[in-house]
Order: sequence, then structure tokens, then C-alpha cells
Amino acid sequence: MKSLTRAEEQVMKVLWKLERGLLMEVVDNMPKPQPHKNTVATILKTLVDKEFVRIEPIGRIHRYYPLVSKQAYSKGTLTNVAKGYFEGSYSGIVSFLVDEQELSVQDLELLLKQLKKK
Repeated sequence: MKSLTRAEEQVMKVLWKLERGLLMEVVDNMPKPQPHKNTVATILKTLVDKEFVRIEPIGRIHRYYPLVSKQAYSKGTLTNVAKGYFEGSYSGIVSFLVDEQELSVQDLELLLKQLKKK
């Protein structure tokens, strides 16, 4: 899966939340300070070219909707991080987060409960 820039990810997060939206709906839901509508339109065009977003024409305007789900993108990104920085080891990611004090004992206990359920 192709990677996204930070700006592209921001627009995708808005589209994932909205499920579909017109340009101004996307702009209105962007975090403050909101980028100019021309900037968002350019990013949306790039996302269409990268096949992350599809256009639904409505007369002279376009409605945009994501082709890639948030879950699929998250999984691909996490897989790339695991391969690129942790030799493909997800336990290496967890160990790193524990070492950096980003995961608490409670978080680890919750993960263990989830693993045991599956």
C-alpha cells in the first residue's frame, strides 16, 4: 500500500469520519487552522490519483469518499513500521513501547485478555 503524507492523512481522517463529503465539508472538518480550500482540493486530487479516494460527480461539484478503510491503512502502516524498524517483530514494537513508558501495566493486561479471548 502506498504511504500518505501528513497532510494527506489529515484529509483521510476527515473522510473516514464523514464517510463521504463535499470539498467544503472536508475543509470545515479539518483541524484549526484550516487549510485553504484550494490546498484541500489539491490533496484530494492526489488522493484520487493514489487510489485512496474516489469522486462521485454531483452535477458540477464532486463528493469524495474513501476507497481505503481506516483499518486497512492502519494495518498497512503498522506492518511497514514493524518491517522497517523492528525486523518484522510486533513483540519488538510492544517492547519498545514498554521501554519508552508508552504502555502501562494496565495496557499490557488488557492486551493479554484480548489475546486469551482469541
